[in-house]
Amino acid sequence: MANPNDVGAGGGPDDGAPTDASVADAFAAVEEAFLVDGDDIDGFGASSVEQERDEYRDALQRVKAEFDNYRKRTAKADTETRERAAENLVSQLLPVLDACDAAIIHDATDVGPISKMLLETLLKEGLEPMVPEGELFDPTLHEAVLHEPGDGGQPTVVESLRTGYRWKGRVLRPAMVKVRG
Repeated sequence: MANPNDVGAGGGPDDGAPTDASVADAFAAVEEAFLVDGDDIDGFGASSVEQERDEYRDALQRVKAEFDNYRKRTAKADTETRERAAENLVSQLLPVLDACDAAIIHDATDVGPISKMLLETLLKEGLEPMVPEGELFDPTLHEAVLHEPGDGGQPTVVESLRTGYRWKGRVLRPAMVKVRG
């Protein structure tokens, strides 16, 4: 007895079993359905697959570059935020330094070491005092509160009435000065 699962078993061409010709026709139909731009079935439409792969690679590279730029922007923004916060804190401490300087001028000896320690700590972090005596007057760096006549030359800072400060290169507070000229 023949096995019913065997292809072509049990008889002739009229029993519904596929013939070699019908299998070849079906294979040709499948092959024709997969043909793209002259590719064959073995390549599975290789040019379209390669094109799709290239598109995905390009998209991935763009997304990666955008993410790297985003990461750099956020790191820069975080750094700027920290610097602004530190700048704000230092600007709030400047009146304390002024009060210490005034106390030292009035012979308060106990304030000196505290003032020195505070100033040294701020100097290490980026505070720069501006000592403008003898410099040309610059309105971006100096605040002129007194004026005395001069010889007609360039206005020059004669005396500093209140210390000015820079924080990491930016003017935090202009120096209050007396100007000649």
